[in-house]
Amino acid sequence: MAEIPTHTLNDGTTLPAIGFGTYPLRGEDGTASIVSALEAGYRLVDTAVNYENETEVGEALRRSGLPRDEVFVTSKIPGRHHGYDDAVASVRSSLERLGLERTDLHLIHWPNPGQGRYVEAWRALVALRDEGLVRSIGVSNFTEEHLERIIDDTGVTPAVNQVELHPRFPQEHMRAVHDRLGIRTEAWSPMGKRRAPLEEDAVASAAQAHGVSPGQVILRWHVQLGSLPIPKSADPGRQAQNLDVFGFELTPDQVAAISSLAEPDGRLFGGDPDTHEEM
Repeated sequence: MAEIPTHTLNDGTTLPAIGFGTYPLRGEDGTASIVSALEAGYRLVDTAVNYENETEVGEALRRSGLPRDEVFVTSKIPGRHHGYDDAVASVRSSLERLGLERTDLHLIHWPNPGQGRYVEAWRALVALRDEGLVRSIGVSNFTEEHLERIIDDTGVTPAVNQVELHPRFPQEHMRAVHDRLGIRTEAWSPMGKRRAPLEEDAVASAAQAHGVSPGQVILRWHVQLGSLPIPKSADPGRQAQNLDVFGFELTPDQVAAISSLAEPDGRLFGGDPDTHEEM
């Protein structure tokens, strides 16, 4: 398997170019699946308060025996914790559940603009970064307007914006915004879950041409877009396969054909950041 490259973020830190999603892995089986992913070679693990599995992630990290500085742990502040003091307490509670002294990346999970308190949460993350409890700070599901508001307020640009991104919803506009602002695009549900276009000709023909699986083609598409995908699988074989996407390269035409699978609103569940509220 080819070595996993890294992305340098706008704060000078680095992240592996692919991560492991942990929702909804819980309990002993969930811990075992996360250990399996670490053994397969994943070094970026993505959790959140609302996944209710930070304890499992911390336990898996300890069981793996890997040095702490080799694994990048991400967690997220939920909507109910957007007040400044609540956001600070949320991060401290995450650290307790993880059993860690700091997280490597902490995100605001959703902007919840109906509440209008995401700027407070961002100010808290800036302070927590300065205090050393968080290494890098970012957001999730933010639009261009949300990003500009927090940057204007604090002068601090998020290192990452984790958004829904898959072939049915390639987020061309937001990727351009991120490029302009110097923000790394991360992708949740990078395959598209039940809408994964595994049998579409654009994907299947590329898989055949490169001797890889359709899933590997989609993840490689992300890599070549500059998107950092965070696939989730509890199956050890699939975990290893999903990680093995750095030994081949799609042609520009193949990338374009996969991007052309976009639909006018290809979201999985209608999670529009301007209206969706996740507490």
